[in-house]
Amino acid sequence: MESKRQQKMASLLQQELAAVLQRDLPHLFGGGLAPAISTVKVTPDLGQARVYLSLLLGNDAADRLEIIRDNAKEIRHALAKRIRQTARVVPELIFFHDDSAAYAAHMDQVLGTLHIPPAPKDDKGEDDDKPARPRLFKGE
Repeated sequence: MESKRQQKMASLLQQELAAVLQRDLPHLFGGGLAPAISTVKVTPDLGQARVYLSLLLGNDAADRLEIIRDNAKEIRHALAKRIRQTARVVPELIFFHDDSAAYAAHMDQVLGTLHIPPAPKDDKGEDDDKPARPRLFKGE
C-alpha cells in the first residue's frame, strides 16, 4: 500500500510528465500524438518511478516505447525543470507499456462471443424476485 507521500509524488509526476511529453518534447514522436500516461508508481524512497504508458494509436508501440526509453535522460531533465520547486529529488524514470486497454477490448470480444443459456426457473413455485435464504443449521 502506498503512503500519502508516494501518492502525492505519483500524482505530481503523472501530471508533469504528461505536460513534458506533450509540450516540451513533442519532437520525440515525429509530430504524432504523445502517449498517455496511465499510471505512475513510486518507490517508498521516491528514488524510482515506474511510468506506465498507454500507446494505443498505431502498431508501432514497441518502437515508440524504445524511443522513450532511449530518451529517458532528456525526459527526466525536462521534468526536473518543471518540478524543481516542488520536489527535492527527481526519481529515476522506468517506462513500461500499459496494455490493459487492449486486454480489456480483447476480453470484451471474447465475452461477446460466448453463448450463455438462461438460468432454469425453480419448479417449487417460489417467488423468483426473492433471493434464496441461506440455511444456517441442518434442521432449517
